[in-house]
Formats: sequence, C-alpha cells, structure tokens
Amino acid sequence: MAKQSVEQGFNPITLLASYGFRSEHAYIAGFASIVLSLLAWSFSRNKKTDDKAQSDRWGIFVGHWAPTFFALGIALKLEE
Repeated sequence: MAKQSVEQGFNPITLLASYGFRSEHAYIAGFASIVLSLLAWSFSRNKKTDDKAQSDRWGIFVGHWAPTFFALGIALKLEE
C-alpha cells in the first residue's frame, strides 16, 4: 500500500488503486447495479401490496449507484 505525504493531500482514487481496485472492478459494479436496479424494481413490483411508488423508489435508489461506479472506473483508469 502506497503512503501519501501530507504535501500531496488525500487522493481517494490513489488509495483505492493502492488497495488493488482496478477500473474493471468499478465497471463491473456499475453494470451489476443496473441489473440490481431492474431486479429490485421488478421484485417489489410483484409484491402483493399496492405500493407501486415504493418499488419505483427502490429501483431509482439502486439505479443511482451506476453512474458513481462508472465515474470511479474512469478515475481509476486515469490512475492506471
């Protein structure tokens, strides 16, 4: 694990890279979150309750993870 000096400041992307995270891992997580979003939405849609708004919120909540993972993938790719 690489140590960062105080002069350089804290760089979370460098820290992730030093722990072995690669851009491919972030891209896989992004695509997995898209699939999880669709699954969360469809499974909560199929429940016997009439709360369809809750299923939409679950799908949207998980769906917001994908852009974050893709952005991390791009940042890690630049670090590599």
